Amino acid sequence: MNGQNLIQRWFGRGWLSLGYVFLYLPIVVLVVFSFNSSRQDMVWSGFSTKWYGELMNDTEIISGFGLSLKIAVLTAFASVILGTFAAFVMDRYQRFHGRTLFTGMVSAPLVMPEVIIGLSLLLMLVSVQKMFGFPERGLMTIWLGHTLLGMAYAAVVVQSRLQEMSKSLEEAAMDLGCKPHQVFFLVTLPNITQALGSAWLLTFTLSLDDVVLSAFLSGPGSSTMPIVIFSRARLGLDPRVNAVAALTILVVSVAVVASSLWMARMERQRQKQVAAAAKAE
Repeated sequence: MNGQNLIQRWFGRGWLSLGYVFLYLPIVVLVVFSFNSSRQDMVWSGFSTKWYGELMNDTEIISGFGLSLKIAVLTAFASVILGTFAAFVMDRYQRFHGRTLFTGMVSAPLVMPEVIIGLSLLLMLVSVQKMFGFPERGLMTIWLGHTLLGMAYAAVVVQSRLQEMSKSLEEAAMDLGCKPHQVFFLVTLPNITQALGSAWLLTFTLSLDDVVLSAFLSGPGSSTMPIVIFSRARLGLDPRVNAVAALTILVVSVAVVASSLWMARMERQRQKQVAAAAKAE
């Protein structure tokens, strides 16, 4: 039995290691070759940072990155706000007219192909533009499409936290005279802060690297960074693409580590407060 357990343990570790290698080795190779002095891919000819210097002069990538960053930030905030309200309604109000339709509409973007979402939004926005002259295809239209998709993901994250949260806290606040909106902002919202942070990071990342919706909803002069990279990759990989990808990985990694540390600190503070409250009783 000990030998069999040992084999199973090492077999599981081996598969896990292969999985990590498959996921992260291409990223490591990309970062390494962003410092390659040669323009040819996968041919190492020496260490150099010249592609990072040339990247600073590449107005197309810089403008695309700035547009992607603006859209991602706006999408994250809008998705978290709308997704939180949708999750609160689905979790706290079990019976109301049209609940099944509402739940289905919120969850539909999760299972619907992005090509269908992008095409349907494009047709709708073109019709609206012909009727009212607004909105022009660009930042606004891309933001609307990304928010539609991000709201569904944010609703799932926040709803899972609401389901774990004890409703006794809200009931106690109501018994003490708080109105529903006071209960939400003073009791419910502080208890789901970590879920809100996770939803913000998830929707920010989804928006930052989205290609399909952005391709359908972008207009002249409004190409996001993923579209710029994708268009260049079709003509052959550019070392500057490796450089911008390495910088993106660095920024995202720092943001994830910082948010993880912040959420862990908030969780420790919450546990201390719960322990102090239990001891006071």
